[in-house]
Amino acid sequence: MDPTMSNFLHSNSSVSDCSTVEIIAMEVHKVAAPPHRTTFQKLKTRLKETFFPDDPLRRFKGQPPKKKLILAAQYVFPVLEWGPNYSFRLLKSDIVSGLTIASLAIPQGISYAKLANLPPIVGLYSSFVPPLVYAVLGSSRDLAVGPVSITSLILGSMLRQEVSPAKDPLLFLQLAFSSTFFAGLFQATLGILRLGFVIDFLSKATLIGFMAGAAIIVSLQQLKALLGITHFTKQMDLVSVLSSVFHHTNEWSWQTILMGFSFLVLLLAARHASRRKPKLFWVSAGAPLVSVILSTLLVLAFKAQHHGISVIGKLQEGLNPPSWNMLHFHGSHLGLVMKTGLVTGIISLTEGIAVGRTFAALKNYQVDGNKEMIAIGMMNMVGSSTSCYVTTGAFSRSAVNHNAGAKTAVSNAIMAVTVMVTLLFLMPLFEYTPNVVLGSIIVTAVVGLIDVHAARYIWKIDKFDFLVTLCAFLGVIFISVQGGLAIAVGMSICKVLLQITRPKTAVLGNIGGTHIYRDLHQYKDAAGVPGFLILRIESPINFTNTTYLKERILRWIEDYEVEEEEEEHTKKKSGLRFVILDLSAVSAIDTSGVSLFKDLRKAVENEGLELVLVNPLGEVMEKLQRADSGNDLSRPDCLFLTVGEAVATLISAVKVQPSSSNRA
Repeated sequence: MDPTMSNFLHSNSSVSDCSTVEIIAMEVHKVAAPPHRTTFQKLKTRLKETFFPDDPLRRFKGQPPKKKLILAAQYVFPVLEWGPNYSFRLLKSDIVSGLTIASLAIPQGISYAKLANLPPIVGLYSSFVPPLVYAVLGSSRDLAVGPVSITSLILGSMLRQEVSPAKDPLLFLQLAFSSTFFAGLFQATLGILRLGFVIDFLSKATLIGFMAGAAIIVSLQQLKALLGITHFTKQMDLVSVLSSVFHHTNEWSWQTILMGFSFLVLLLAARHASRRKPKLFWVSAGAPLVSVILSTLLVLAFKAQHHGISVIGKLQEGLNPPSWNMLHFHGSHLGLVMKTGLVTGIISLTEGIAVGRTFAALKNYQVDGNKEMIAIGMMNMVGSSTSCYVTTGAFSRSAVNHNAGAKTAVSNAIMAVTVMVTLLFLMPLFEYTPNVVLGSIIVTAVVGLIDVHAARYIWKIDKFDFLVTLCAFLGVIFISVQGGLAIAVGMSICKVLLQITRPKTAVLGNIGGTHIYRDLHQYKDAAGVPGFLILRIESPINFTNTTYLKERILRWIEDYEVEEEEEEHTKKKSGLRFVILDLSAVSAIDTSGVSLFKDLRKAVENEGLELVLVNPLGEVMEKLQRADSGNDLSRPDCLFLTVGEAVATLISAVKVQPSSSNRA
């Protein structure tokens, strides 16, 4: 027996008949049908709310043609909106922030390229062209774009499944650029078609677990550099990596370990100082570049490259060479690059938009998600033709950009110019930079992706969401990055499907002295009304849940009657007469849902009861009227605006004509 039903019947057991229930007389209001709309009007409204919820065309209404042209240009190129009002004061702030994030972007770019199994120079290329594109097309003032750790890891691991970066580096590079093109194409297409809701399938719970697991995997991959191991596993899971580490202890280099962990402690201390005092943001921002400079000087001073410490080696000077001739649109690897582009495109898009919206909320301005998709997609498509791999907005760089006082996207352009100068004149300085320091920089950057506080918050709020977080985390570290993501997304979709196919229903009772009816399980002072079973359906009704709802409602009725028979101490039974369905929370219904009410009406009438509907909303009311040719469901005594009106009216009818409760 359902505990709610037991409470409901227990509240009725002390009541002898309907006359003992305090029901205040009420004015009865007619349930109005919604205004008539054509099928075209309904379709237009539905499409508008699906694809244009922000109504982007409202700014064009009532404007002259010339103004409309200007507004259209500003919509496509946001720089035209804020550019005319740009001032020297804003430029000073953007120069400071641009130079600050450049000091972080240069070492991170080199490090993340190695994480993706690409030449280090590609990381710098990817920090030059994409920021320039974003400065023109992006709508966020704080987003700092460039390579990111998670996308680099996914790109490298997915391509390495079929092509070895060591045995065939040229083909691997071609596939990386091709994957970047498809990632950008997918991102831009989502924005143009206004399909941004697709990325909403990556819930916050999924992302927190996924990012934490990926951070662990990225950090474990750096053990190769931090320990000086030359023969390292190609697998990404926790067991394989740790097995490889401890099976090659003979390759560990104490010089590498000493340098690596010394700089790791320095970087973590700088990060901790900046987190404790946000005004010291420049400490963590400059620490990676300082570490690169110091470690390079140490290698040169002690000739450490001859004592077991590996270095980057000579890097190519000059700006990005064109790479459109390296893109693969056919051949046996087309499926691989499309799949890699899809996965990296979704992950980078989700991260970029989330970061942009986070900082926009702090400064109280809006970021257009569809514009961001187009901007990120275009910068990846352009980047794929200029020797860049997948880029997006990075949280660490964006945080530094925000704290440094960035005012507009010009800070990205300043960063790009700084990287350009580095590519043209400073590349020889990185030849003796040790790989172990790059590993330390990566570990420091990804540590911030492990959000323990957010995981605890999810545990506190929703245990199922925490299970999704945990599955994403464990799936990434024990199976694979793609496997963990697929498991978490699958569980999230299953949760949504369960909510759709098994909607909640509640038994309502009256709060004494009022016309208010609330869930008996939630409100302890609510009491059931003798002779009435009042139920609330809390979900749209469609073909996926009609069978369940019918069985659940009939079980409520059966439980009511069975429990009433067991109440032997009750002197006089109230007798169930009416089943009231509160439809206030039913926002939509389909053909199967309409059939549900017809079937329920027949079923309850066979039990000698009467089905009453309360407050069907516009779409529901319209479809019920169309299907109710016999006027069985929309009779005045079967359709009410509120539960209070329904109970008061039906009780009055029972008092006046007791026999009316017996249905033929």
